[in-house]
Amino acid sequence: MSISLERRYADRLEQFSARHAFLVDLAMVLALMGCATLGGSLTMPSADPPDQDKTATVLMGISCLVLLKHRTHPRTTVVVAGGCTVAAVVLGYLVTPLLLAPVMAALYWLAVLTDRRTTRAYGLTTLVAVTLAAVFSDSMNHVSLLLRTIGPIFWLMLPLAAGKMTQLRRAYLRSVQARAEHAERTREEEARLRVTEERMRIARELHDVVAHHMALANAQAGTAAHLALTHPEQTQKILTDLTGTTSSALRELKAALGLLRQNDPGPGSAELEPAPGLARLPELVSACESAGLEVTVTTEGEPQPLSPGVDLTAFRIVQEALTNVTKHATAEAARVRLAYTGSRLLITVTNDGTGKPEAPQGRGFGVMGMRERAHSIGGELCAGPRPQGGFEVTTALPLQPTTLPAEGTTP
Repeated sequence: MSISLERRYADRLEQFSARHAFLVDLAMVLALMGCATLGGSLTMPSADPPDQDKTATVLMGISCLVLLKHRTHPRTTVVVAGGCTVAAVVLGYLVTPLLLAPVMAALYWLAVLTDRRTTRAYGLTTLVAVTLAAVFSDSMNHVSLLLRTIGPIFWLMLPLAAGKMTQLRRAYLRSVQARAEHAERTREEEARLRVTEERMRIARELHDVVAHHMALANAQAGTAAHLALTHPEQTQKILTDLTGTTSSALRELKAALGLLRQNDPGPGSAELEPAPGLARLPELVSACESAGLEVTVTTEGEPQPLSPGVDLTAFRIVQEALTNVTKHATAEAARVRLAYTGSRLLITVTNDGTGKPEAPQGRGFGVMGMRERAHSIGGELCAGPRPQGGFEVTTALPLQPTTLPAEGTTP
């Protein structure tokens, strides 16, 4: 608790110092002038004070005023403050922490603002100069050589160590802040990526639902209009199928939108319609036949159980391929081949028709959506015209997805 409070107050002090740098520096200089003036008046009990009071005042004043430039010229500040302090000690003033206060402040800022090599060079030079001046000063004759040596070394090493600790702390805080900013950017980028992937998934799902049923409805309506006068009974059947097609489209669209709006489904909420799979191929074939497209489904190999994601992907690919045949081809028949080979399911949808010039197969969002669905579970898809005419869509899907597809949970 106390450590956190100390850090909080230290951070606030640094922020205030950064906003009002000149005022803080001026207050520091005035305080150090008072310390240096008081230190210049101190002497040993049995010693006489030196006669150069004005000289000491000028020297200490210069050593304090030069600290106003410590932020931009820390090396010059140390040289000037150290030279003035050495001169004052040589003149016979007693070496005390109050007299050394200006040079101690200069050494502190030198350690904070410069690298280790610069701190070592200027700091040790200043320390040696002040120590030698104290050793040979007349004001220290009543003090043993050991104390004359240890005293200046201790007081001048203290700001150097404190400055380096402050420098390390600031570097640590900067690294923590940089890591936090990097983590925040990473989270934002990941969130944007997830949103983009979700938008693509929703667009692909809605495209499969709407495009398929609307294409069938358009084909059924066109066929009914063509046969209305000559085959009224067949027209009536087609219109009945058209009602079922639009109802199915509305039902699937409502289920998809309901899932998007449902933030936290409770136990009492209505159950969602299960995701479609290959078990609904007969319904799909029947709907295509009512639109005038004859579909033949063949199965090779022993049918294997599919995961929900693969089952949905396989159904959507067959659905989209047949929708493209209905919309863009002049074919009257299409063939769907399901082949179970080992751990993969091969799906082939072919037709013998020709694509319309204004809407050629293989372009648009249909084939792109099928390819994205196949890739999302570790499968592959190829689509293109056949050498003997017509169009073919071939896909190979694993029986179990290598990556969990997001659309596996969408109705």
